[in-house]
Formats: sequence, structure tokens, C-alpha cells
Amino acid sequence: MSSTSPAPGQPSDNQLANKAQAWSALFSEPMSDLVKRYTSSVFFDKRLWAADIQGSLAHAEMLHAQGILAAHDLADIERGMAQIKSEIEAGQFDWQLDLEDVHLNIEARLTALVGLAGKRLHTGRSRNDQVATDVRLWLRGEIDELLLLLKALQTALVDVAEKNAETILPGFTHLQVAQPVAFGHHLLAYVEMFARDAERLADARRRVNRLPLGAAALAGTSYPLDRERVARTLGMEGVCQNSLDAVSDRDFAIEFSAAASLVMVHISRLSEELILWMSQSFGFIDIADRFCTGSSIMPQKKNPDVPELARGKTGRVVGHLMGLITLMKGQPLAYNKDNQEDKEPLFDTVDTLKDTLRIFAEMAGGITVKPEAMERAALKGYATATDLADYLVKKGLAFRDAHEIVAHAVKTAIASGVDLSQLPLAELQKFDARIGDDVFEVLSLRGSLNARNILGGTAPAQVRVQVARHRARLA
Repeated sequence: MSSTSPAPGQPSDNQLANKAQAWSALFSEPMSDLVKRYTSSVFFDKRLWAADIQGSLAHAEMLHAQGILAAHDLADIERGMAQIKSEIEAGQFDWQLDLEDVHLNIEARLTALVGLAGKRLHTGRSRNDQVATDVRLWLRGEIDELLLLLKALQTALVDVAEKNAETILPGFTHLQVAQPVAFGHHLLAYVEMFARDAERLADARRRVNRLPLGAAALAGTSYPLDRERVARTLGMEGVCQNSLDAVSDRDFAIEFSAAASLVMVHISRLSEELILWMSQSFGFIDIADRFCTGSSIMPQKKNPDVPELARGKTGRVVGHLMGLITLMKGQPLAYNKDNQEDKEPLFDTVDTLKDTLRIFAEMAGGITVKPEAMERAALKGYATATDLADYLVKKGLAFRDAHEIVAHAVKTAIASGVDLSQLPLAELQKFDARIGDDVFEVLSLRGSLNARNILGGTAPAQVRVQVARHRARLA
């Protein structure tokens, strides 16, 4: 607690806390300690302190502009809030369980510092619209940070993709070798996913960035508030138009959590591939040592713990989304105490997502690619079989007929233990006489890659086009 004394004749914070809660005059006995601990939120919602002060100052400025709050009261509130901000930033603020939440803790300290002006601050508002405003202001700032982190991750992946525009990777369907793709093309698929994630978060931000303050407890207020003025002061894009809706719904938090869950699902899919690619069975990449751990019993082990844990944390974030949906599904209008339970899952979702994006952006730069292993794997799965079918179609066959011919050719290659490109021309011509010397370029991995030079395709030329597009977008 700061050593600063309260204003002359005013109670201290402890005296305010001991006197009882804001509604105590109605009650004939104090709240039990068990209930106090059960209902208190201060030790997790105190992270909203900056938003609480920001919203309170905007509210106070509006009250003064509307002739509701005197100039000297506004000056006292601004002075007191500046001191509270300094105390919190210095770690000297005494957060009290008796004062239940971040709002009452700050209000009590303000009243201790500046007296009646602190009590007048709450004119025209309720904790119901106050907390809804605080959460929105806080979440808006977190979304802005997350957008920067998503940009950093995309940039890191684009860097690796550009270096591997011509690196051949076996593309899989059903985890079976399907067709060769450029490793850079594969990584750019995740860039596309994360770009959509950023779009979703930016779009959700617009609905987060609306002002509930002035809705009061549930019905609005009889004071002549200028809610649009407060919204402008806080940089919000609009005002919640219905007082009941403003204080009682948390769909903005659910929408954010849904967008965050999709980011984590995409992280989890990338994690799964990194884990597979790093395993000895694949051996396509290596992840820098600083992102891995060893085994306590097997000295040869290098475990991809970061992607494994990210894959696990995805379930945690998706679980928070389910929890928030369940929290809201049975609530009548308007505010209910249930809504106190929105904060911990929301806070943890933000923390988990921020930490994950930071570490993945750094980890991407520490990936070592093993192109020879990738190419060997691509040769094992007859990845150019579709190219042979397309070749026959261009010679005049219907695709279904070409498909059947190539299946017989693959069966022969399997029996001989060779790739399609290793079958002699005479052997290939047994399946169709139209096959000529030019087929071997078609059957090569490089030829297959280069042939897909179409918008969205895997040809190195297209990979470079997409790299340039993403760099322009992310600049």
C-alpha cells in the first residue's frame, strides 16, 4: 500500500473495506469469509486496472461536460487516478479481498485519496456497465497485440517458404504419398490460414470496440449522459444501443474465443506436421535445440516439446470457448453473477495464444530443412502417377481410361520395386502405345512440380508469386 495519506477527514482504504461492501446498509450481518472468497474476483480481474482507470476518466470528463460533476471534482479524480496508476505500476497498491473486485478497490483508494469526488465518480453508471466496458477495452488492446504476433508468425513462415520454393516435399492425402509439392508451397498454406485468422480477429475487434458504459445496471440512467462523447474519448466505434443487451451479453468474448480457437487449431495442425517431419521415420526437418528437450532415461532423445505442448494447449483454448458458450446459454436478461466466470477463461485464452504465437514465430526461423530426405520420400510413393494420367489425357484418352492404365503401370512398378520413371520406355508403351520419350520429363518430380504453374499451384514460379503477394500484404 502506498504511504500516501487519505484526504483530511476521509477514511482510509482499510476503513472503507472494513465498513462493508457498497450495498451493506441493506444487510443485517456481514458476508461470511467463505462467501467472500468464493465471490471475490479481485485477484484475477485486477489485470483490468488500466482499462478501469481509462474508462473512469472518460466517464468523469463526460460528467463534467454535462454539468453533472464540478470542475474541482474532475481535477481531484484525475489527480487521484494518476496516483493510483503510479502505485499499481510500482507494485505498491494493496489489493483487498474485502473490496471484492478491481472496480471497488480502485474506487475505495480514490475516495481515500480525494474524498467526495471519489464517491461522485460512480454517478450514472453501475459495475455492470463498468465491467463490460473494462473487458472490452482490455480485449481490444490484446487483439491489437495478437494481430502483430500473427503478422510476425506469417512473416517467419514466408521467409522459410521463399528459401524452399524449389524444395520437393511429398504431398500427402490420408497420410499417403499423393503428389510432389514445393515445401515452400506447403508452408504458405499455413500463411493463408493465419491470414484468415487475422481477418477474423480484426473483424471481431469491431464488435468488441463498442461502449456499454451508460447502460448502468440494466435500464439506462436518468442522468443526461453523453454516451457518444465517452465512446469518442475511448476510441470506440459505437455505443451499445440497448441497455439490457449492453450489460448482459458476452458474445464479443465468445466470438473472440472462437477466433482464438481457430488460430490454435491451425497451430495444432502445423505442430502435428512438425512432429511428424522431425521424427526419424520422416527425417524431413530438424527443430533448433532451444525448442526441444531430452529424455531423463534415453540419452539419444530429442523431443519436439514445443509443438507437442501447443497441440495440447489447443484443447485448453477450445475448452474455454465451450465453457463461455455454456456460461451464457441459460442466463435470463440482464446481468447475472455467472458472468464473473467469463474472465479467467478469456484471460487464459489470450495468454496462451500470445505465448504460442511468440514462440512459433521464433521457432519457424530455427527450422533446418532436409531436402534430400524429402525427395527420397516423394520417390517412394509413385507421386507422379497422376502426371502420367494427365499426359495420356493430353494424348487423347478419357481421364477414367487413363486412370486405369496408370494403375496397371503402378502395379508393375511395385512388382519390380522401381519408380514409374524407372520403367523402360518399352515397358511403359505396353500400357499405351502413345507414350513417348517425352514421358520421362512428366514422370520426374521436378517436372511434376513445374507443370502446376497455375494460380494457387505448387510450381516454384507460383510460390514466388505468392511470397511476393504476402510480403506486400504484411509490409
